[in-house]
Amino acid sequence: MTKEMSSEPQTLIPDPALFFELSADLFCVAGYDGYFKLVNPAFVQLLGYTAEELYSQPINTFIYETDRDITTQYRETLKKNIPLQHYENRYQAKNGEVYWLSWTSIPNQEQQLIYAIAKNVTHKKQAEADRNALLTRLTTNNQQLKQLSYTTSHDLRSPVNNLLSVFELLDIQKVNDPEVIAVVDLLKQATFRLRDSLNAYIEELHQHDSLHIALEDLQFSDFYKSVTNSLHSLLENTRTSIFTDFSQIASLHFNKAYLESIFLNMITNSIKYARPDRDPVIRIVSEVYQGQIRLHFADNGQGFDMEEVKDRIFGLNQTFHNHSDSKGIGLYLVYSHITSLGGHITVDSRPNEGAHFTLTFAHKLN
Repeated sequence: MTKEMSSEPQTLIPDPALFFELSADLFCVAGYDGYFKLVNPAFVQLLGYTAEELYSQPINTFIYETDRDITTQYRETLKKNIPLQHYENRYQAKNGEVYWLSWTSIPNQEQQLIYAIAKNVTHKKQAEADRNALLTRLTTNNQQLKQLSYTTSHDLRSPVNNLLSVFELLDIQKVNDPEVIAVVDLLKQATFRLRDSLNAYIEELHQHDSLHIALEDLQFSDFYKSVTNSLHSLLENTRTSIFTDFSQIASLHFNKAYLESIFLNMITNSIKYARPDRDPVIRIVSEVYQGQIRLHFADNGQGFDMEEVKDRIFGLNQTFHNHSDSKGIGLYLVYSHITSLGGHITVDSRPNEGAHFTLTFAHKLN
């Protein structure tokens, strides 16, 4: 014969004691007199005291000294039959460790008891402290960098203006050598551009302070010409060849000072890290990719070992070649200009095979 199974649902009677004994949270019952009356194993395990030790001393004995007074005030509130939720304080374990606990407490005036559950939130508090420390450090570094940029740009204006005054005092009509006249004129124009750049940087810093970054429609070719004119002697002396193609997209809605800095740093970096056995060749191409504007800078220089440099390539003061003029600032500035306005930059490179940087701007075409 087979035993027929009953179709009636079985009634399970839960044992509340199991929740108390097995819970990973801290359960306790405390008296209005300030002593523990009952604690669960999780409480004992975290603090390292035996249950008898916890029962034999006032609760304040186990609370971190700094938190005792405020905890006493909240305990008095509980005695007025007002539940307490999400209250956080610190307990000190027997071994000296300090733990943050988040409490939910329910009073029972008839029994003169408080039923409480606590969660160990020490890891969350540590994460918050680490985050706040990081934000403080980043804010301080940002302010220092901003002040350094402002001071440098401001202080350089005086010698630049003095140099321009010297050019005004020169009587070119007394110079008969055409090459000397050309060199003086080149130096004069370069100094004018330096003065204008310094003024623009100072203005840009002021705009940052007001949380406003001016954007306008800019032509790639204008900035290419401006930067290469200022680098005329360097390009000639290093026999650098630059090929450009802005036919697919010729303009960009961006910040003027940022775009000039991008062209300047990308070109000079390619020259700085050229291979000694070949003349530098740089290609600058604009394109539209999935509705976004991209700018490519590619060269035939020393390149990078991407496995070695990884994400440090755009870090401040990160250098990867033994070059006397390497400061680790150029790529950091380019990265900051792009990312501060919502774009991003990637690089593809191998040792002695050059580098290809792709700058993707946040501004999308309609």
